[in-house]
Amino acid sequence: MVDKQWDTPPKYTTTDLIQRQSLPLEQKILLSKKRIREWWDENDGMVYTSFSGGKDSTVLKDLVDKTLGKGQVPTVFIDTGLEYPDVRENALQNADIVVKPEKSFRKVVMELGYPVASKEIAKKVYYARKGSPWALQYLRGERVGPDGKKSQFNVPLKWRKLENAPFQVSARCCDELKKKPVRKFERQHKRKPYLGLLADESSVRKQAWRRTGCNSKGKHSAPLSVWTEKDIARYIKENNLKIPKIYGEVTGDYEFTGVNRTGCMFCMFGVHLEKNPNRFQHMKKHYPKQWEYCMKPVEEGGLGCKQVLDFIGVESE
Repeated sequence: MVDKQWDTPPKYTTTDLIQRQSLPLEQKILLSKKRIREWWDENDGMVYTSFSGGKDSTVLKDLVDKTLGKGQVPTVFIDTGLEYPDVRENALQNADIVVKPEKSFRKVVMELGYPVASKEIAKKVYYARKGSPWALQYLRGERVGPDGKKSQFNVPLKWRKLENAPFQVSARCCDELKKKPVRKFERQHKRKPYLGLLADESSVRKQAWRRTGCNSKGKHSAPLSVWTEKDIARYIKENNLKIPKIYGEVTGDYEFTGVNRTGCMFCMFGVHLEKNPNRFQHMKKHYPKQWEYCMKPVEEGGLGCKQVLDFIGVESE
């Protein structure tokens, strides 16, 4: 079988992205403000700022407020219960609207599976274990691309053991805890979001930017797409923005002395790429109660993440 790529060719090239990422921050700010205004106009002002309480969304909110006027765009926080305590506190202090999912993270992973490796890999493992032919081909490295060669999207060899893991794997937690409540909010309020996404964070986000640019018509605006981590750090420092303590301080080289990314506290996507101390080792030191709950076996009322981390070869303490 042959991979089906995007039906339409990308709007931009990788070179286009690199060129924009190399622009001075001052030009990126102007470009982001232009995209913010365009999204407002396209949706007749029926927009909102998605706010997680993290550093990227803090920069996003500041830019939206400065572009359109403070109080003009509602700030919405999806309270999944997975944020680091100080990140969640920051979100609750700055959100105009708080939306909660119908299920807890524990219920989702018990019913559907743990977020392991990456979203793309976990998705393929989930459907492969349900017997999907196309997903089994990807998982077993048998999928063929348009050129007749093995597909570049086949699951890497190190992750193929997940087919027989003693736990379920999926990427459904994001759908259940974030996307479903967000879609419900958008249907009810007829608003479209500004998202604090950076294309540099993953290959999927780079591909998404190449397809549409910062503003994806009818879906969302990601006006920070061409920014880098150093841009975020510099903007925070130069504008004296308050960020959660978990990130530490911004150095003179525009780096964070604490963790670089937060996301969902118990998520295991990408943890295998982190140097020690990884996110779970950091959690044990700074948030011991949450770490204990995370590592405790399911039958004892915990999340059972230690079993998963041991299986994929990641240290948890």
